Amino acid sequence: MEEATIHEFDFALINEYFSGLERQGPGSPEATIRALSFIPNLSDESKIADLGCGTGGQTMVLAKNTPGTITALDLFPGSIDKLNINAEKFGLQNRVKGIVGSMDHLPFQNDEFDLIWSEGAIANIGFEKGLNYWKRFLKKGGFLSVTYESWFTDERPAEIEKFWVDAVPEIGTIGHNISIMQKTGYVPVAAFTLPENCWLDTYFIPQKVRQEEFLKKYAGNKTAESFIAYLRHEAELYSKYKQYYGYVFYIGKRI
Repeated sequence: MEEATIHEFDFALINEYFSGLERQGPGSPEATIRALSFIPNLSDESKIADLGCGTGGQTMVLAKNTPGTITALDLFPGSIDKLNINAEKFGLQNRVKGIVGSMDHLPFQNDEFDLIWSEGAIANIGFEKGLNYWKRFLKKGGFLSVTYESWFTDERPAEIEKFWVDAVPEIGTIGHNISIMQKTGYVPVAAFTLPENCWLDTYFIPQKVRQEEFLKKYAGNKTAESFIAYLRHEAELYSKYKQYYGYVFYIGKRI
């Protein structure tokens, strides 16, 4: 029997599941802050976009560690509602605004932003397409910082190759992705891999309780059960093959 891929599951189901988590993908406050250390000259006048922001786990870290204003965009209204509630809870509502929208149809002006940020989301529209399209919304000399699934080796076992090519057809090595940044009009500034704790402590481990809640709520629902099985399979594959792949922060400056 063919294994399911992430693309076969209902978006509403995926959104409901992940909106109950602080982070919708691997990452950590420490990794976000490290990536920020490569972005110079942000000021109170700086404008930042966080694209595919989810419920805003990284958005709040950005807001607490940068001046300026942040517009956070996500496709799912439930995620944006949670983000805006959290912004108010942390007293950041004057600097952080969550809006519903699509990463491949942005409601912004050309040359509007000093920094475009995106953690774990650019694969939804494609790495090269995202870099090309988003560039127009960056000021010249502005920065882009994204995390993206990447191969650490040129060759890897067939099982993990199939899983990630099904999920992210364009997945490439770090060197290949840096060359795409250069080709699409950015000077590469930095690239670093997310450490293992970004997968375990903030992504896989918090999901365990969420998965039990979800299965209880949707008892007997084959789609929900298949979705949770897929997520558990993802965690098992990471444990088995983590030396071959991971998320990488790519930071570039628009020429």
